Amino acid sequence: MFLAYQDMREANWKNSDKYFHARGNYDAASRGPGGRWAAEVISYFICGRFDMILFLRINLVKYSDAEADQEANRWGRNSGDPNRYRPKGLPEKY
Repeated sequence: MFLAYQDMREANWKNSDKYFHARGNYDAASRGPGGRWAAEVISYFICGRFDMILFLRINLVKYSDAEADQEANRWGRNSGDPNRYRPKGLPEKY
């Protein structure tokens, strides 16, 4: 998941957030039950909670965006192809 996060920061590509959420969860889940569990914990208790804190306290993130991130997390964790969320033009490196 950390590699996907680093790639997302490096790419700095518009509308790529959901792709990197799905890819990070997919990569973690592909490492076995422990990776899947870790991806779920990180997604719900760090990413989800952080999005909600921003929404409630600073109003920077719309709740629907936070829920869409969680849907992308679930998709990747359940072996869904992260390319479903790949934005047009994102370099093949990612």
